[in-house]
Amino acid sequence: MIIDTHAHIGKLLTFDMTTEQILYSMDQYGVDFSLISNIEAAEGDHEGNPVPAELQKPQNQILLNTLSEAKKAPDRLGVLPWLKIRQELPDEEFISLLRENRGLIYGFKLHPFHSRTAPDEERLEPIYRLAAEYGLPVVSHTGGCEEAMSRHLFNAAKRHPELDFVMVHMDLGTDNREALDLLGRLPNLYGDTTWVPISTTLEAIRRYGSEKMLFGTDNPIDGADTLLHNRTGKRSLYQQYFHELKEQLRADEYENLMHKNAERIFHIK
Repeated sequence: MIIDTHAHIGKLLTFDMTTEQILYSMDQYGVDFSLISNIEAAEGDHEGNPVPAELQKPQNQILLNTLSEAKKAPDRLGVLPWLKIRQELPDEEFISLLRENRGLIYGFKLHPFHSRTAPDEERLEPIYRLAAEYGLPVVSHTGGCEEAMSRHLFNAAKRHPELDFVMVHMDLGTDNREALDLLGRLPNLYGDTTWVPISTTLEAIRRYGSEKMLFGTDNPIDGADTLLHNRTGKRSLYQQYFHELKEQLRADEYENLMHKNAERIFHIK
């Protein structure tokens, strides 16, 4: 079994990702369940400039749209609402949507890079209180700018031992060294494999055991066949996770990485 804890839908900036692409790739490459968040909640571009107001949608509308997509295949798709942490906080309408659709919502997604807002900023405390109330883990992009570095998510996780936190990317664009070190310092802090070399994942398992890493991909960021190849046709990193890594881990370690940790942390049945 394979659970992808980091997939996307939405059309914004240079991205155009659909539910149909995700479901196709899941069928094609043996993924059983995917957690999706919606790129349309990004508040800034890759340079940190605000997304033009005419291209932005309210957070609640984005959540409604994402829930509608997940309802196409609720036995295969779950929702991680992408929160607009710089401009908005969950309001009563958001909380009502959460309560009414709790069976489809598995956690909250933060993107400090596309919001230029660090997870340890005081203004995010209402989000963490809401996550604790509903028993939801918090998943966050790490890497790319100071606000998004893993040390800030570590601070938030240290402040909130009642919540589980996932460091997506393990500091994208780095050697993952700082994220690796932080991973072992808190029991409620986890890493994911999105664009993370298998050498880093093997090192994390060697140091801390196989319960600390989750399988994630960014699917379908490079198109419907992201799990096979990138935009230039080069073999995808995830083919290494499907094949080479499987041969380098014990069966129980591989199962933890590919689905059992996700089942436990996100309460996926």
